[in-house]
Parts: sequence; structure tokens; C-alpha cells
Amino acid sequence: MKNEKVILAYSGGLDTSVILKWLKNEYNFDVIAVCVDVGQEEDLTLVKNKALSTGAHKAYIVDVKEEFVTDYIFPTLKAGAIYEDDYLLGTSFARPLIAKKLVEIAEKEEAIAIAHGATGKGNDQVRFEATIKALNPHLKIIAPWREWNLKSREDCIDYALKHNIPVPVTKKDIYSRDRNIWHLSHEGGNLENPWNEHDENIYQICVKPQDAPDKPTYIEIEFEKGVPISIDGKKYSPVDLIYKLNDIGGVNGIGIIDIIENRLVGMKSRGVYETPGGTILYEAHKALEKLVLDRPTLSFKKIVAEKYAQLVYDGLWFTPLKEALDKFIDSTQQVVTGTVKLKLYKGTCKAMGTKSPYSLYNEDFVTFGEDNVYNQKDAEGFINLFTLSIKIRSLMNYKKENFKKEKQII
Repeated sequence: MKNEKVILAYSGGLDTSVILKWLKNEYNFDVIAVCVDVGQEEDLTLVKNKALSTGAHKAYIVDVKEEFVTDYIFPTLKAGAIYEDDYLLGTSFARPLIAKKLVEIAEKEEAIAIAHGATGKGNDQVRFEATIKALNPHLKIIAPWREWNLKSREDCIDYALKHNIPVPVTKKDIYSRDRNIWHLSHEGGNLENPWNEHDENIYQICVKPQDAPDKPTYIEIEFEKGVPISIDGKKYSPVDLIYKLNDIGGVNGIGIIDIIENRLVGMKSRGVYETPGGTILYEAHKALEKLVLDRPTLSFKKIVAEKYAQLVYDGLWFTPLKEALDKFIDSTQQVVTGTVKLKLYKGTCKAMGTKSPYSLYNEDFVTFGEDNVYNQKDAEGFINLFTLSIKIRSLMNYKKENFKKEKQII
């Protein structure tokens, strides 16, 4: 009999390297390792070879960077979605895409299950499994961290040493990291005590803000219907545009945050994130929307953005609500076309100017000088109507107070 096949979401890191060997030892599966390239800046040929040398039956490298940027990053950017006011969702929206590719290969290989290395304490287990259930509910799911007797990353290191598995971490460098074209996250180690100041030497994309150039950097980003298309007048492909902004932002120390976040499973966690290009794009997109969207639309879109961020964070990418919100967001983005000028300086990123053919800013109306388009006398009637309910309430209170005084006198 042939061994049954299982697809493993494989990164070549500590957890998935150990899981590959564990699946073979415990279940005698033919393990098909799948490394999805979302821009993690690694030599994925080495990752593939490592999977095969560790015992994988087959190994895939799937380049999805273009799809990641256009179908996951840009829709979230257009939504303005930020989880709990800080997190730009770098890991969150990569997981549904990775899981989608795992399902596709599982169907191609006629595998019975998909295995992942997400822990039973984290969000990623939900993100992977929600996507798998949405796209193919017949596939089984194996989550070793919910099954095996290994209790910590230190245990995993010991298991790797015992089975001659090369791993990229040591007990001294115990950080758990996730990197893609959008961001790099750091968790674990001394970050698990929220009182500890994080070590700035952990940065891998950004320079320390205090070491950034002493002279500000100015850049201009052009958007078309909410999507960034050029930097300083030069058009870039979606992938190259993100890489370029990462370089510019990283040199200027842009996009470093140290946050406590609420995980979906109910606990709080701490992470240090580097998102230089993403931080620049969010600042630019926000500034352009303020120029072209009317007040009610912009106000309601902020409510949508909060809900959108929660859906993405919780792994609910392939859901009816998410699809419906995308349609609303896309309708708002029809006028988000224009150029934003930004100033980058030692970790700060600020919009310094905006222009758009759809601008709702009209100098003829707002000028403090003489104009021929606005009759200031009109404001009196507007204020009278706008404040009518306030005035009526005040009159009623005034009558009540006078009535009380009259009774006291009697």
C-alpha cells in the first residue's frame, strides 16, 4: 500500500522542520512540503533542499508575491484597515493566501490532510483552518502543536538536535519571526515581559531611527483608484513598488512599532513589527482620502475599516461579509486618484502635500480673503437650524427652572 499524503506548510524554520520529521515518525505519511514565497527574503532553493533532505516526499516552492500584493495587501490598504490602531496586518493577510495554495496543491496531489506549524495559543491556527474549511471542507487538518508532547521552542530545538535537523535558531536567539514583502515581526524571548524595553539590535529591515539620515527625505507617491502606482513619477510593478518603499522607509527608520495586541484566542501578546513601506503607503493613502472623500463617506469608511481589520486579523478572508465590504470600499476608491508628497525623517512619516483631479478642496470657498462664491450671511440661517434642537432644550430647561422658582415663592 502507498502511504497517504499530507501537505505541510513548510518554511524551513524550527517548527516546520521538526514537524516534517515528526509527521513521518508518528504517522508514516508521505509529507509534501510546500513553501509559499510571499517575499520572506530567503534562498528558497535551500529551503526546498532542506525539506527533501529532512525526509519530504516532494517539495514545492510557490511564488505568490504578485498575487499577495495585488489581491491581499492593496485591498487592505484601500480599506485603511489597521488592527487596534497599530498593526498593519502583515502576518494576518498572508495566511489566507498561503492556505489557499496549500489547498490547491492538496487537491492536485490527492492528499488527505494539510498540516501546519501554528501553535495552539496563536491566531495563525484559526487563519489557516478557516481558509481550508472555506475552500475545501473535506480536507483533514493536522496541528502538531495541539497533539505532540513538545511544550516549547526549547523542546523543539532538543528534538531537532536528536534527529540531526539543522535549525536557524538557538536557545540564545529564541525569537519567533515572520517575514514577508510587507513586514517583519519579532515575538518571544525577552519580549514576553512587557516591562522589558526591546533590543533595537533585533531590527533587520529598518535602521534605528536615531541612526537615520540627519536630512529629511521627500518622496511623492501617485495613486490610481486607491492603488499606488508610482514613486517620484516613476511607475513600478506592485511588487517592485513595495520593495522600493521598504528600502526608502528602512533607511529612514520608518514603521517600527512595539505593541501589545489582543489575540483572537483571548490572550494578549507582544510583538515588535517592522513595516517601512506599508507605513508610508498608509500615511499617503489616508492623506489622499481626506482630500477627495466627503465627510459622511470618510466617517463611515472608518467604521468599515475597523470591522475589516478585525475580519482580516481573525482569518475570515473568504467570507460573505468580507466580500460585501470589499464592494463598498472599491466604490469609495473610484476618486482616490492623485499624488501625495511625504516627508520621512528619523522614524517619522508625514504627508506634506496632496493633489488630485477629484479634490474637494476649493480655495475659492475657504479663502480668508475676499471671494465671490460664498455669502457669509447664509451662515446665520444655517446655524439657527443646526442648533434648533439645542435651543429648544435650553428653553424647556429655562421654563422648568422658572416654574420651580415660582412654586418656591408661593
